[in-house]
Amino acid sequence: MPRERGENVVATNRKARHDYLIEDTYEAGLVLSGSEVKSLRAGRASLVDGYAFIEGGEAWLDAVHIPEYTGATWNNHPPRRKRKLLLHKAQILKISHKVAPGGYTIIPLKLYFSDGKAKVEIAIAKGKKEYDKRQTLREREATREAARAVAARNHLGE
Repeated sequence: MPRERGENVVATNRKARHDYLIEDTYEAGLVLSGSEVKSLRAGRASLVDGYAFIEGGEAWLDAVHIPEYTGATWNNHPPRRKRKLLLHKAQILKISHKVAPGGYTIIPLKLYFSDGKAKVEIAIAKGKKEYDKRQTLREREATREAARAVAARNHLGE
């Protein structure tokens, strides 16, 4: 059987880019049980309430919902448990120095399989205020209108 190639996205946190200002992103491996992997391969996961933290020199992912695998027996996993993130020690130190003073948090952006291995993309992020969110929406709408105007002008010129 050929080995898996490429990236297969399981879940994304679309609300994260709206609610947070993303500073840095990192790719981290995940320590999972067998039933969790099977549930992820079925495409079932939710990153909505998820967050990561550093504790004792290790990175952890918490509150990510991976539902129980229906084909598993009595040894099924709890849906919302603490899962260890696999990062290099230098990355963990860099993240902890950035988050420690306050104002920043670590959030998961994307959960995916890369060449058959479960990965999560985490980001160091700062929460946006309500006026920042409105400003972002305003800017996005302005660029969209400008693109429409340019397209309409180019279309009329043909």
